[in-house]
This record gives sequence, structure tokens and C-alpha cells, in this order.
Amino acid sequence: MDDGIFLCSISNVSSGNCSEDCAYCTQSSHYHADIEKYKFKDPKKVLDEARRLKEYGALGFCLVTAGRGLDDKKCEYIAKTAKMIKDDGLDLHIIACCGRADIDSLIYLRQNGVDSYNHNLETSKDFFSKICTTHPWQERFQTCENALSAGLGLCSGGIFGLGESWGDRIELLKALQILSPHSTPINFFIKNPALPIGQETLTPEEALECVVLAREFLPKVRLMIAGGREIVFGKDQKALFECGINAVVLGDYLTTKGDAPQKDIEMIRSYGLEIAQNCH
Repeated sequence: MDDGIFLCSISNVSSGNCSEDCAYCTQSSHYHADIEKYKFKDPKKVLDEARRLKEYGALGFCLVTAGRGLDDKKCEYIAKTAKMIKDDGLDLHIIACCGRADIDSLIYLRQNGVDSYNHNLETSKDFFSKICTTHPWQERFQTCENALSAGLGLCSGGIFGLGESWGDRIELLKALQILSPHSTPINFFIKNPALPIGQETLTPEEALECVVLAREFLPKVRLMIAGGREIVFGKDQKALFECGINAVVLGDYLTTKGDAPQKDIEMIRSYGLEIAQNCH
């Protein structure tokens, strides 16, 4: 907890055209959001991204594919790309985020350089059925268990501000307690005209209450602030770290731009905080 702020970056390696109807996601083909769509990014381009972000101090690097699950084609692509990054000697903690996955596929990813698997529960089991009808929450929980069974680290968190109650937030955190992930991303929903959820952005005060609650339920987890932080908190994000955040998504998100990496690093240091130098 005292080893500095852990920096992790995302590479959206396969974007859009997802068949699922998650009401919070611009990558769903159901909502026709104005985003860039492509199948598989050139692995060499992904490697260049990894090198650049490593130079800024990123220790984690997450390969994200759109779609419900990890099929054979995605599995081979992620394995090849992860191995390329590892072989480059970058010493990055490689995370894969590819939806539903079975144990054998996850073992294969581990054997090819993937260190952790990210699959967010997103919200409580009861509320999830109100915002997604094409797959059940239990499938998400099972994939998280599969990642652990495969010997991978687990990264799992959720989104606050979807219209859920405080009770739903507590149920999400209780489920995460059971899984005991090493990292939990905290996202805040930002409405998009293409999406069916019309909730207004959380106030900074309510968003901070969510962070405090997450830290209470998950005292040892690497609590990572992710999507929505710039819009909810603007330029003054010091309170996030005072309330228990000790990891940050550096750079861009899946379909939205983040702040410039150097700007975030300068902000963190201006609060008297150090940048983590290793993954442990």
C-alpha cells in the first residue's frame, strides 16, 4: 500500500461491433455509438504503444477485445501479442480482458506471457439484469473464478452511477470480496447520447463515497481509478488518493481519450506521491 501509485495502461486491440446489449457500453452494436471499429490491431503497433507507456512509468498493460468471450482466434491473437511484448524485455505486467473465458484458454494465455485477467462484475447481480439481457452476471463471476483456477492474477471491479442503489454497490463489493482480486478498477458512468442509460454524472462527493466504500470492503486490493475520473473530478483529484486509490489508468480508455500521460504523472507527483517502480 505504501509502494507508490501503480500505473496501468489500456490498449483497445479489437474495437466495437459487440453483440451484447450492455446498456453502459459504446462498443455494443445495439446502440450505434460513434466510435472507431476494427477487428485486430497490428501487434507491432500494440508493442509500440507498450514501449511508449513503459517509458512513462506504466507497469501494467491491458490488452482488451470487444465481444462476449475469448474464442480461439482471439486467444491466439492475445497469446501472440503478449509473447511479443514479453520477448521485447519490457518487464510489463500483461493483463488480458476478453470477456467470458474457460480455464483451458486462460491457462494457454498464462503460458504465453499473460499475467492477469480482467473481467469486471460491473454491478450487483440483481441490478445487472436491468442493464444487460444478453448474458447473466453469474457468467462474469464464473470467468473470474476460472482466471484464478488457471493460475492468473485477477483484476475485477465495476461501474458506479448506472442508476444502481447503495445496496447494489454493497452487493458488488461483497462479491468482489469473495473473489479477492489483486486489482479493482473503479469506473464512473458518463452518459452518451447513443446509450439507453440517461443517468447524470455522479457528483464528486458521491463518487468519493463510492471509493471510500470500496476501500472499506477491499482493504488490501490495488484500488484503481479508471474511466470517468477526469470528468467527475476535473483537475483536482487529490481526494481520490486520500480516500484509498493507489493505482491509475494512464492514458486513453477504450473509446474515450484520457489525459496526456505526462500530465497525470505531474499531477500525482504534485500531491507528494511517488510512482510505483515495480509490480509487487
